Amino acid sequence: MALARVRKRFILTVALSLFAPLDALHPGPARPQNADQSAWPTRGWPTSTPEEQGMDSAALAKLVSYGASHDFDSLIVLRHGRIVTEAYYAPYTGHLQHEIFSSTKAVIGTLLGIAYKDGLLDRLDHPVLDFFTDSHVANVDDRKNAITVQNLLDMTSGINWDQGFQGEPEITPNEMYRSDNWTEFILDRPMAHTPGEVFNYANGNPDLVSAIITRLTGKLAEDYAREKLFEPLGITDWHWQREPEGLSIGDGMLALLPRDMAKIGYLYLRHGQWEGQQMLPPGWADVLNHTLVNMHASKDPNLSYSNCMWVFPNKHAFMANGLHGQLITVFPDLDTVAVTTAREYVQYGTLIDGVTAAAKSDLALPPNAEAAELLAHAIKDAAIEKPTAVGPTPELASAISGKTYKFPENDLGLKSVTLFLTGPNPHLEYELALKYPPNSSATYVAPIGLDGFFRKGSPTLSGINPGHIPALKGTWLNGQTFEVDSEDLGQGRKTRYRFSFDGAKLNFHLTAEQSMDVSVGGERSDSP
Repeated sequence: MALARVRKRFILTVALSLFAPLDALHPGPARPQNADQSAWPTRGWPTSTPEEQGMDSAALAKLVSYGASHDFDSLIVLRHGRIVTEAYYAPYTGHLQHEIFSSTKAVIGTLLGIAYKDGLLDRLDHPVLDFFTDSHVANVDDRKNAITVQNLLDMTSGINWDQGFQGEPEITPNEMYRSDNWTEFILDRPMAHTPGEVFNYANGNPDLVSAIITRLTGKLAEDYAREKLFEPLGITDWHWQREPEGLSIGDGMLALLPRDMAKIGYLYLRHGQWEGQQMLPPGWADVLNHTLVNMHASKDPNLSYSNCMWVFPNKHAFMANGLHGQLITVFPDLDTVAVTTAREYVQYGTLIDGVTAAAKSDLALPPNAEAAELLAHAIKDAAIEKPTAVGPTPELASAISGKTYKFPENDLGLKSVTLFLTGPNPHLEYELALKYPPNSSATYVAPIGLDGFFRKGSPTLSGINPGHIPALKGTWLNGQTFEVDSEDLGQGRKTRYRFSFDGAKLNFHLTAEQSMDVSVGGERSDSP
């Protein structure tokens, strides 16, 4: 379950990047000699044993097990164009779209690269305001006039923006999400720096790139992606949300299958080529050869950024990086791509080191039956849901079951809650206030497992994100408190709801992973 206003936009933030002009890029590294150029996954990924591709099954088994203990939803490792490891962690399954959050930025950057390759954009230093001459932009000065498309890709636009890369308050994105016209909101922001002078991660930058793609092509970024990126790569299953003005969101909200995320990485691994077609400008995909700027990240002094990609120069890897571990990691020297989807932050170094350690040779290794069994067991075990402990059911369960509790106006938009805990189909009903149309609401239903296992609802019952599936399980902590663990499968988030009853009163407490704690007091609707 995901409450509409609880679905606060999670923003993945980064800092300091400078992308060299395309003409200054050097050609990428040569492909490994044993890479099979016929292994294009357009119509489906070929598979292989790890050893056949020079990787160690035992090392990959450790990585799969690491994912099981760190809230992965999926892990895919491919080498030389073939999937060598593919794991899905219960209750998530690989046929479900997964929101990739800020990895969407890399897709938007890729689309801009395609438009540039096709001649729709004349130059990367084209002034941004040239695309918005029909808009009455506020706070225009010499600095704003100097913003270029490349500045947006670099996140060096100089626009005043408080996003909180190092844990500071996240202010400006939330203001933008409350506005009715995101493009206008971004363009009207005052300037804080001269463009190109300071990196400041801002979701508004890729949102402007999305708007520019629409103005260059006459199509939404999603429709341009369908024609120029998704269809050529054989990607047919996705969902991309839109801004209030109808544009494809550039900073996030794209959902893909994990196998299709791997195709994006493979396009970069193959230097922007796909089945003999050069889709990206020469050098665009060879990110490790770009001019890199240190991000001054507190957790990793080597972490760099280039053209919507996070770069680990000392580890010879780069990635599209989305909140809670939605990662597409490319290892050009190893001819390898790794994809993760997850429900909490993935430790980048652990992932990169684990994949690198598994790559033992460019050539095939001897078969290793014992290691293969370890990997097969780890993958099978990941797909099996493990039950959690369940407390005894108190007498209160019957008393509150089927009773509706209503709430005064609150930041969650929660109007009412009804728990059904005693019948054959335990479930939760909740009513949410909707922003559009004004003064409207909607009621949603989600099943609850009371035996330590998640119960999955229908995609249509999630009510908020098409294709996402609510999965809930609950237990009584004591005689007055019922707790529900919720996962919106494919959204990469865990949420916990706690219902504390006191006579006719209910205190509802929400804890969203990596986000917020909120409490709202309500009262039973049939109370005197």
